[in-house]
Amino acid sequence: MSRDPKSIRIVFMGTPDFAVASLQALLDGGFNVVGVITAPDKPAGRGLALQQSPVKQLAALHNLPLLQPIKLKDPDFLEQLAAWKPDLQIVVAFRMLPEAVWALPPMGTINLHGSLLPQYRGAAPINWALINGEQKTGVTTFLLKHEIDTGDLLLQEEVEIDGRDNFGILYDKLKTAGANLLTKTIEQYAQSELIPIPQQKIEQSLRTAPKLQKETGAIDWNCSAQAINNLIRGLSPIPGAYTMLDGKLLKIYQATPVEEKSSIPPGNIKTDGKNYLRFACKDGWLQVEELQLEGKKRMNVSSFLQGYRFLTPGD
Repeated sequence: MSRDPKSIRIVFMGTPDFAVASLQALLDGGFNVVGVITAPDKPAGRGLALQQSPVKQLAALHNLPLLQPIKLKDPDFLEQLAAWKPDLQIVVAFRMLPEAVWALPPMGTINLHGSLLPQYRGAAPINWALINGEQKTGVTTFLLKHEIDTGDLLLQEEVEIDGRDNFGILYDKLKTAGANLLTKTIEQYAQSELIPIPQQKIEQSLRTAPKLQKETGAIDWNCSAQAINNLIRGLSPIPGAYTMLDGKLLKIYQATPVEEKSSIPPGNIKTDGKNYLRFACKDGWLQVEELQLEGKKRMNVSSFLQGYRFLTPGD
């Protein structure tokens, strides 16, 4: 049955900056957000002061009712959520929900995901699209069900990946695209203009997006320069791809493959001590542009070389 999109009682669930753009789009669009659910405050910084999530800060700014449950199956939380009488729930970068939560509203729960599902199901779709060298990705809205990221699809929008995009840049692109797609989805879904599409009908050779581990960022110099550069892009600015230099951890944030044969083993360096620093790879070189040595600040390579003395001389 068709409904006025602006009359629907919406509960929004999200925590990080990525979700802020979507909540702001709902508020700017005049949607009826009756409550917000976000993560509990966490200690952060040197003083370990309690830090509010970006979504909580925005909710407080607009005086929206707020819940911060520790456990999503807690009876008190479920009772408070039900008291909001949501018609629809929206989830953007939150947590895996139990059925008691996602099945509560009569119109269901819509999730925004940072990939073109069914590709890149999982916790880190933006990172893995870059690591795998994709030339396009996108955002998807879908209805939640039991298995993570497998619900029926509603809408999708493609986003091109530029060769110089890193995680930070692509994150911002998808954050904006996702917020726009979400408002469009709610409007069309409320007016019964969308037919949910089961993902199993479009299954293909799938790539997944598992949670990043520390070892994900370890650079293997026996790989191609392009593959290593994709890893760097996918992990920049956080958490950062890394290698070792003179016994210290070296994070690399930006680099460029150089098509020139290397005469030294992969992982060894070549530098003029002033302007360039290159690492040998399987098929050539990777020229470092931005880096951070353990215990030092992030800087461009020329600034780094001005003050660094190599224990192991380059080629």
